[in-house]
Amino acid sequence: MKPSLRTTWSESSAALSAFGRLAQGALRAHPRRVLAAVAATLTVTAGGAYAVASLAPDASDLPVRMVSEWVQPLATANAASQTLPAPVILYRTDGVRSTDSADSLLARLGVSDPTAAAYLRTDAQLRGSVLGRTGRTVTAEADEGHQLKRLVVRWVPEDDGKFKRLVVERGTQGFETRIETADLSSSMRLSTGTIRSSLFAATDEVGLPDSVATQLAEIFSGDIDFHRALRKGDRFSVSYEVQEADGEPVRAGRVLSAEFVNAGKNYQALWFQEPGQKGAYYTPDGSSLKRAFLASPMEFSRVTSGFKMRFHPILQKWRAHLGVDYAAPTGTSVRSVGDGVVEFAGWQNGFGNVVFVKHGGANSTVYAHLSRISVKRGQSLSQGQHVGAVGSTGWATGPHLHFEFRVNGAHRDPLTLARQSESKPVTAAARPQFDRQVHEVKRSLSAAATIIPARAQ
Repeated sequence: MKPSLRTTWSESSAALSAFGRLAQGALRAHPRRVLAAVAATLTVTAGGAYAVASLAPDASDLPVRMVSEWVQPLATANAASQTLPAPVILYRTDGVRSTDSADSLLARLGVSDPTAAAYLRTDAQLRGSVLGRTGRTVTAEADEGHQLKRLVVRWVPEDDGKFKRLVVERGTQGFETRIETADLSSSMRLSTGTIRSSLFAATDEVGLPDSVATQLAEIFSGDIDFHRALRKGDRFSVSYEVQEADGEPVRAGRVLSAEFVNAGKNYQALWFQEPGQKGAYYTPDGSSLKRAFLASPMEFSRVTSGFKMRFHPILQKWRAHLGVDYAAPTGTSVRSVGDGVVEFAGWQNGFGNVVFVKHGGANSTVYAHLSRISVKRGQSLSQGQHVGAVGSTGWATGPHLHFEFRVNGAHRDPLTLARQSESKPVTAAARPQFDRQVHEVKRSLSAAATIIPARAQ
């Protein structure tokens, strides 16, 4: 049971009385020591009282008020007061056109600067190297007011790995022009497409350069008749070099590898150069795609009449058409399909201007209706060498090339003979290097096949 308040107080009073008697005796015996102790005790007690007082009242009982104020960091405030807005620079790149004037070129580049136009009209270097030229890349830099700051034109004059750079730049004293020479860089690009109507329509759709499309047709021309055998749904993948000037593509280079699926059959090719020899295209198993005879005496173009019976447009009767007709503009280059010697070069009846080339063995070829002849009788020719140009001489209703392939005097289908001509495989010494390249090519073609074709805008 707890003691009552009265009992507790009595006990405390008795204890205090006893303590008082002891204090009085100590004071009489040691007066100085007791007074010093009392003084020290009062000092400590006062401090303790002060400490307790400083903790009251309870913080939970105090009123709470929230103050919210936005404070800008010192560094940010200084930067905001010292940094000026960055100048706006506008860039635009286009190609030079043969009909361009200084004013039309600037207008197409989005530049509105009468001072710059007046300077360009009188600049001899610009007129001599840019205006009236096609295929040259031009980049303009302008400020936000569309005033010209810098104009750069790039082109490749020779096949020496270098390019020319014409720079027109605004300085403190006005515009200045200079021409520089720099090294080209190369990169590889991948592309893929599907045939819907023609090869060139498909390559145009995915933005593939015409030179790459032509190479693609040349590479597989011994296996695929691009004039007559293409099917809707055929597809291709290709990796090719692009030569760049200051990071801007200036022209497409060589096709490095390609795949073409025609009528469900897959054809693959890669460029390979054995040490000390000329490069050529090979199949992945090492067979060369270079044949003794080219499939066509012209770069890829439209065939208007194949090796078959036809109604002759001039004689007005059905007769065997013993060759292949290639429609092309007058002046288009015609080439020899194989190594040989010129047997005849001149005018002959319905052929008009014609060239006969004798190849090894019993083979010979005929190139008729030429507008001009570029070889002479007895001249030795190599495969692909220029022999003349397309025309409409002799019995012709329009400009085209009539081409024949004869074996022992008998007319044969040149496309069939091209496919049957022999090719040389990769040598045993170069085989390990070739196999490593085949592995890389298959990876790149697989990557190209996964690309989603982008339609040209």
